[in-house]
Amino acid sequence: MMKRRNTRPKAFDPDPDAPARCCDMAGCTEAAGYRAPRSRDALNQYFWFCLEHVREYNARWDYYKGMSPGQIEAHIRADVSWNRPSWRLGQANGARGFDEEEILDPLDLLKNGARARARRAQERDARHAAPDELKYPLSVLDLGWPISLDELKTRYKALARQHHPDANGGDRAAEERLKGINVAYTAIRAHLVAMPDGGLARSA
Repeated sequence: MMKRRNTRPKAFDPDPDAPARCCDMAGCTEAAGYRAPRSRDALNQYFWFCLEHVREYNARWDYYKGMSPGQIEAHIRADVSWNRPSWRLGQANGARGFDEEEILDPLDLLKNGARARARRAQERDARHAAPDELKYPLSVLDLGWPISLDELKTRYKALARQHHPDANGGDRAAEERLKGINVAYTAIRAHLVAMPDGGLARSA
């Protein structure tokens, strides 16, 4: 029976990519078969040693040599995220938000959620839309919807003082504006008073 030949390298076998030269340790004439990084800042640049001297070098190697405890801790924390920037969960540090349109979704799973949210938004906007008969009066008073009766009264009093003829030297244009304000106030107030919640505006 033939024995299978073991082609796996043995422990401490020389590096097959080692250059054909002597050990980098001064005065050593042994073949250089083992690599070791030159420094913390040049991990991809190597010394080439013989087995004896690479063992000595590795025994003395201190990656964090010359660094303060704070620098060591910061370096370890950076290594946790592969030296890439990271933020607390929920913070994007100015990055734009998640966009479902950029995700490959062959089963249309996310689209269903997007359509549901759009439908809810439309329903919410419809509930908060001003009744057609109040859109012009609200524009006259420069008010949004919904609105409470107290907010309406506060706005009306401010506009009435501003456009009262006595405050404008008897200006007829101010008098006409005040008439329009009175009509708009009356229309909105009548709608709010008739509402079952007693003046907190909802869609009609």
